[in-house]
Order: sequence, then C-alpha cells, then structure tokens
Amino acid sequence: MSHPRGRVIAAATDGACSGNPGPGGWGALIRFEDGSVEELGGHEPRTTNNRMELKAALVILQRLKNLPRHPTLTLRTDSKYLIDGLNQWMNGWKRKGWLTSSGKPVLNQDLWQALDQAQLDDVSLEYVKGHSGDPDNDRVDEIAVCFSKGKYINLQSAQTSYFAKDSIKTASDDTSINIDESAPPELQRLLSRLEIANKFATEGYGLTLTELSQLIEQPIETIEKKKKAWQWRDWSIEPIKNSRWRLRQLKQSLPIKKKAKDD
Repeated sequence: MSHPRGRVIAAATDGACSGNPGPGGWGALIRFEDGSVEELGGHEPRTTNNRMELKAALVILQRLKNLPRHPTLTLRTDSKYLIDGLNQWMNGWKRKGWLTSSGKPVLNQDLWQALDQAQLDDVSLEYVKGHSGDPDNDRVDEIAVCFSKGKYINLQSAQTSYFAKDSIKTASDDTSINIDESAPPELQRLLSRLEIANKFATEGYGLTLTELSQLIEQPIETIEKKKKAWQWRDWSIEPIKNSRWRLRQLKQSLPIKKKAKDD
C-alpha cells in the first residue's frame, strides 16, 4: 500500500470532558514521512473522559487501517485505562462474556468491542505522561479540550492543505483562483474556507456537526441550537438526516448595467 505522503510514522490520541459526565471531546493526530500531519477531533454533548479516550483511539486505529505504516509506529496516549484495557483486561472480559471479575458488565462495552475489532497487530500502545511537554500529546489534548468546550480549533488535514495552497476551480465557471501567498494570512485562510464551502455545496456533501463548526468557525453549541435552514455568507446551511448538514449555494442577482444614452 503506497501513499503520496509516505508511511505513518507517529500517532497520538487524547480525550477530555468538561465534567464527568458532561460535554466531551477527543483529539488525534498522525504524522507522515513527508512531514505532513493529519489531525482529527470530535464532540459529544454528554459523555465521560474514559469514553473520549477510547473514542479517540478507535477513530485513529480505523484510520490507520487504510494507511501504510512504518514498522516502528506506536500509538501514544496518556490513558492507562486504554492501555490496560487492551493489553491486560480484554481477553478476560471476552472469556467471561464481557463481564468483569466481579461479574458486572464491562463499562463502555460498545467501545471496547469496537476497539477489539479495530486493533492492528503492527501498532502497539505507548504510554506518555500527560502535560509533560510531549508536543503531540499536548496538541491532541488541546484538540480534545477545544471540542469538549465547543470552541473552534483549526485542524491540519490533507484536504485543507490542498485547498489552501493549490489552484482551485470554482463551481460557477471554468476559471481558477490562485491564492496569493503575499496576502495577509487571515485573508488566505478565509479564501480557502470559502472555496472549500463552495466545493461542498457543489458536490452535495453532508457535514457532521464538528466538520461544519470547523468550516464556518462557529462554536458547536451555537450550531446545535439551530433546527432549521439558516444563511452563512453566500450559502444556506440545511439540516439533513443522520445529524448532518448540507450547504446550498444561494442564487445571487447581479446588477443590470444600463446602456449609456446617446448625446
């Protein structure tokens, strides 16, 4: 399996919760051989810290399954709950029909069972102490905390990098827009987001709550309150099934130029 960015050489995950239970978030990242980074994150309105730790690991393992991996790759986490569960407790739970040694149902059984299916033989877990200055652990912690609090955070991704740096063809015509790197960074980022929004609308893609939050730079909690279609810039944002949102380009009437009167 080959990939334009090469093999994955590093991976990290973390979970956070504002209250336990309470609003939660998870964060994850993977690093490629070419130096690029792909970051992921998500939010749940009511959950626990442990569930967010498990969710982050599940998402990243599912992502890694379809990517070429360096033989020394490990998944770095500060969750001993995750590590002990997969490395020590899992086999006993399965033998007992997903019951603990005291005969009680295993907590977070749905996620543990999904992780059991998602485990990769060539990817082991590595413990890293939280808030110890490890760059990747600090970053995934930042992502998880932002999502738990419904705050916007700019995630690095291959798609965002592509749209931000390359020539983009718009849906309205056959011309291309080149983002001038001499323009102020905020304007470059805005143009990138608008072009991405235009592509999503043209292709009819459905966006999750967290993806929409990242695109329009509004808190998740603000979007959650909206039940009907609403306007953002030149698009209508409409709710569709499975808790997703779709962008639709609004028709804009152009001013009609009047012919100059003859003298």
